[in-house]
Order: sequence, then C-alpha cells, then structure tokens
Amino acid sequence: MQTEIRKKTLVNGIAAILLTIVLTTICYQFGIQPRVQPLSLELKTFSSYDELENFLRTNMENARYFEELYLTPFIGSGEVDLINPPPKASTDYSTTNIQVAGVDEADIIKTDGSYLYVVSSNTVYILKAYPPEQAEVLSKITLNETDNIEIYVKEDKLAVLQNYYTFKVLENSDTHPSSGDSFIKIYDISDKSNPVLTKNISLVGTLSSSRMLGNYIYAVVSQPAMKQSSNGTDFEVILPKIYTDSVVEEVNPTEISYVDISDIFYYFTTVVAINIIDDTQATTYESFLTGSTSSIYVSLSNMYLTVPNTNAWFSFDVGVAREETLIYKVKLDEEKIVLDAEGNVAGYVLNQFSMDEFQGFFRVATTEWSGEGPKNNLFILDMNLNIVGELENIAQGERIYSARFISDRCYLVTFKQIDPFFVIDISNPTDPKILGELKIPGFSSYLHPYDENHVIGIGKQDNNVKLSLFNVTNVNTPIEAAEPYIVQGEWSDSTVLMDHKAFLFDKSKQLLVLPLSIQEGDDYINGFWQGAYIFNITLSNGFVLKGNVTHQENSTDQWDTEHWIVRTLYIDDVLYTISERKIKMNSIENLDLLQQIELS
Repeated sequence: MQTEIRKKTLVNGIAAILLTIVLTTICYQFGIQPRVQPLSLELKTFSSYDELENFLRTNMENARYFEELYLTPFIGSGEVDLINPPPKASTDYSTTNIQVAGVDEADIIKTDGSYLYVVSSNTVYILKAYPPEQAEVLSKITLNETDNIEIYVKEDKLAVLQNYYTFKVLENSDTHPSSGDSFIKIYDISDKSNPVLTKNISLVGTLSSSRMLGNYIYAVVSQPAMKQSSNGTDFEVILPKIYTDSVVEEVNPTEISYVDISDIFYYFTTVVAINIIDDTQATTYESFLTGSTSSIYVSLSNMYLTVPNTNAWFSFDVGVAREETLIYKVKLDEEKIVLDAEGNVAGYVLNQFSMDEFQGFFRVATTEWSGEGPKNNLFILDMNLNIVGELENIAQGERIYSARFISDRCYLVTFKQIDPFFVIDISNPTDPKILGELKIPGFSSYLHPYDENHVIGIGKQDNNVKLSLFNVTNVNTPIEAAEPYIVQGEWSDSTVLMDHKAFLFDKSKQLLVLPLSIQEGDDYINGFWQGAYIFNITLSNGFVLKGNVTHQENSTDQWDTEHWIVRTLYIDDVLYTISERKIKMNSIENLDLLQQIELS
C-alpha cells in the first residue's frame, strides 16, 4: 500500500511540478514578472470533429516540443481490455478522514463497523473485523497488475477504482508510462465470502480523483487530446471512450465543452457518474477540453476542478507572464452532470484544502511567484465563478503550506523560516480581512478542526514532526492552546503530511493517532522505527503520548515498507492498525494486543 501511495503521488504530481519549475526558471531568466491578465471566458462546444482537430492544431502549433516531451509518453492505448447472516456491527467506528461531511473519498481502507475492506498490493481483502476475537479473512479479490487501487463501500456493494499503466523504454534508457487506462469495478458483497463482479467500467486515460455522494461515484479521468500517429510525423485526436461491460461509447465532439484559450497541451477531462447500488443505470458523463487538472474540491452539489494555465507563461507579446489557475465548476445532481461555469484566479492551488464552498460562494487560496519571491492570495467567487472579494499579498516572501476553511473563517499557514498561522474573516464575501496571526517555529502541513475555536496542526520543526493545537477563541490574538509535541529523533516523518486520510482523530475519545517514521542517530540499518503513535488529546493537557504500535517487530529495515503502518481506525474500543502485510487489533485503553492477522 505504501508503494501505491508513492506511485500515485509521483504520477499525479511530477509532470506539473517539473513543468512549473522549468517555466518559472525561463521567465525569471528573461526578467519577466508574473502577473494576472483578465480573461474573457465563455464555455463553448465544438460543432464537429474537424473543428475540434483544427482548434487543437492551431493552438498547439507553437508548442510541438512540449507535446513530444510531456504529452506523447502519457498517451493511452486507445483500446481497453474488458474483464469479464452478518455479525452484529458496532455503531461506534471511525470512517475515512474526509474534507466535506457527506462527500466520501476513496481510500485503501474502509470499514462498516463489522467488516474491514483492505487494499494490499493488487488484492482487496474482505475481513470479519469485529469483535476482534472472531476476526478473519473471508475472501480476496485479486486484480491484474494495477496501480493506485482505491475503494468505496456502500451497503452491499464494493467499488474498486484503479489505474493501469504499461511502460516503454526511451532512448536514454528512462521509462515512462506509455498507456494509461482506468477501471471501475462494482462487486456485490452481500455474501462476504464470495464477492461477485456485477459491473465493469473502463475508460481510456488516468483516473485522477473521485468522490461519492449518496449512491453515486463521480470519477475524474484525464487523457491527452492528441497522440502521435503511427508514422511518427503527425498527431491525431483521440476522443474519450467509455466501456461498460460489453458496450463501448465514444464521446462526440459536439458533447465536449471548452474555453477558447491557448494552452501548451490539452487533455480531455471526463467526469463520469456511476450508481454504485443500481447496476442497471447507465453511466453518464460530461467531457471538456482543458489543460492538466491538478486538484479537485467537491461540495454536496458541485465539483470544482483546478487547471494551471501553463500557456499564460508564454504571453510574451505584452511583456509579462501570468501565473493563474483556471477553475471549472461542474454541477452534480445524481446522474446529471453539467459543466456550468469557468473562472480564473491568480496563482496556483496547493491542494483540495485550499478550496471550499460555503453559502453560495467558492473560496480559494493561492500562492503566486514573482521576482521578489512568493506571495499569497485569497479569492471569493460567486456561483458563476466571478471574483467578488479578494485579499492579496498575504505573507510576502513565503508560500502556503496548509489551508483550512471552517464556516466563515479561513486558516492559513505560510512558511519561510517561521510559521505564521493566519486567522482570516470571510463572513463578508466582498471584504475578507486578516483578524490575527501567530508566529512560531516550524510549519503545519495539515490543519484539522478540533472544535469551533481550536485547530490541530501537523507539520515539521527542523527535521521532526510537530503537533500543534491553536486556540482561536480570540481571533485577533491566536495562541497555542498547549505545548507543541515534537517527535524526537535524528529525523521523523509522517504520511499525514502528504495524505490526510492517514490522520485519525476523535474528540469524544480524546484520541489522535499518526503513522510515523523515526530515524535515531546515524545508524541507518538498526536505528529506524516505523509505526503509529497514539495520543490522548485534550484542551487542558494538550498531547499526551499513550504509547505506540509497530508492525516491524522483526525488522528495523527502513525499506521494509510492506510492514509500514499506513492507516489506523477504531471500532468501539479497539484500535486497528493496517500495513500491507498485517492487521493488528489493540485495546485503545491500554494498547494491549488483542488479535493480529497476516495478509499473504
């Protein structure tokens, strides 16, 4: 599972990161200062295949180098091979750490309070989990060689989402993905010992993200709009295709929405809606032509996709380059998907927590780079994605490390040498204001609400993981509610810093659990420890370490990632820690081992 997380991070992030670095360097070498030029944005659709092809050729004519370098290696194959009485459940159990209540996020672990559903390598395990003395593996779903497997569970249905890549060797002996296809498989798990595949959906392209609202999974798939022709001298348009069991549906150009702006390269971004409960309901979709999608945010009724406008860097005709993010708003209503607005803001979005929808407004925080260094912005947009309020030039010389919107407040952490924790009032959408800030050593990469007046921060100070608890009762003077906890070692790290789903917190249980990696001293063979730290967390006492759990009792090898704890959850008073090869069940009260199961 740790391997899958790393692959997902690499595949989804490396192209955007490298391209941003290259373009930033080019602009600064020529002394060009980024700034935003307003765009006139209007959603259109193509009238024919010829119009679509001409649009792509015209707008990409001056970017052939980037097509060959960045686009060609990631082209999909164009064709997809199709693959043909319960125990009493606890009502007190943890679920995936999600951003928006009611909007589920796919993960490698799910539970319903009675069973566990665990992704390990290319296998999905279904286990009886509660009570722990009766825990056992009931069945396994073994998949073909795949990457980035994640799951949803709803009633008696299990959805498996996955990407599949093949690789080719380039002239310099490097390897790059040469085809990327996505699969969404629905299983009937009413008999946990015998899951049955009931629906199989395949798409050309990379599954970049998804959410589940009610009975519907909304998945975002991206594929390059053009690929090199067989003679190697030209390019051809490859339209999106959706394969449902034995039925193939190609998206018509007249169904593809776009905004008439140039870009370095183009992707077809397709949002599909799949009813996880009703296998007979047809898959619906909405396709549009964009650059490469970076992050998404989903509310109870809308999906927002952010796309860095890479072509803005090459607007040299007016002597300036722009750093901006295009935002696409997709309305979600069960099987109905409608792209109904597009807008843009200055700078780039860090991740999904930099975005939020509240009371008819969309809020987004960005970092923008200039010759004087980074600066940060907060924009508030209406439902047509018109900017109605903004707060610019926050923490000049620093960049955003984490953000969290909670009701009518925004909390930002920026960092260069110290950690400014900003409290921003956004109750008036047209006039956001900084209320207060707190400067402390280190930074927080993930912010999580403790209650309405306190925020947990997980980050780093020097080389070690730092846990902070911010008191924002007095919004003008935020303070630390308790002494920060530093995870000591030569260095320490946590997957929570990159993946919020690894974070486990329950206020009523006074429980906080983090997967951690710790290096002691210079002995990189015997000085490494990986496992989970279990804390009591209260406002009066702050962070109190109860103890730890590890799956590496027989190994101190930091490369033994199969026994790295990647997720934790609880059912009643039992803490479950999960690695790729093992599940442990310990008492939350005293951490006594109750049961363990090997995953083979």
